[in-house]
This record gives sequence, C-alpha cells and structure tokens, in this order.
Amino acid sequence: MPDLLFIYGTLHPDRAPAAISSTARLLKPRGRATIHARLYDLGPYPGVVLSDDPADIVAGELFILPDDPSILARLDDYEDFRRSDPANSLFLRQRVLATLQSGPDAGTEIACWVYTYNHPVTF
Repeated sequence: MPDLLFIYGTLHPDRAPAAISSTARLLKPRGRATIHARLYDLGPYPGVVLSDDPADIVAGELFILPDDPSILARLDDYEDFRRSDPANSLFLRQRVLATLQSGPDAGTEIACWVYTYNHPVTF
C-alpha cells in the first residue's frame, strides 16, 4: 500500500506556494479525511498539534505519495522537518490515523503521515 499524506493547509496542490507547488502537484488525491488534532493559525501558515480529545477534529484531505523517496524529502525540507534533528524542526512528520469522510470507505481509519507543529502554541 502506498504512503498517504494528510494535508490541512499550504501543501495542498491547489494552494501550494511556488516554492513547493511542483512537488505538491505530484500528489494524487485519495479523499477527504479528519484527524484528532487542534488547528492553529500561525500567521503565514497553519499548524496542527495532535490531540487525544475526541472533540478536537481537523478536516483535510488525504493524498497518495508517489513511490519516489525524493518527494517526501522535498516535503520534509519545505516543512523544515529535520530527521537528524527533530527537536529543532519547525514541523515533525508523524504517523496518525485519519478517518475517511467520503466514498465507499467513509468512516474507515487509515494510517498516514501528517506534518505537526513542533513548538508551543500560546494564544
């Protein structure tokens, strides 16, 4: 099964900035989904923080990652996820369960990657 990426913000192929748009266009849509997280407006971009609270739901879309490790590496670079230095990364790439919201598999949980904000959020 190919890797999936949950997108809730600027990585979406329809709204990706020029710096990552050519890579984002290589992602194939899988369908609408939700994850348990809190969404924050961080100014120039959104960020999610995973949550155990069932009331914390973030809607987004699942995309199929091409079978090319350079794609994920480019996304990691854009999101400032440093595999060798996660503590100093702006975002972390983490595995989560997403719940499909559309199609014949609606309600099914599926494992995927998501970029989560890696700093304290205080508002």
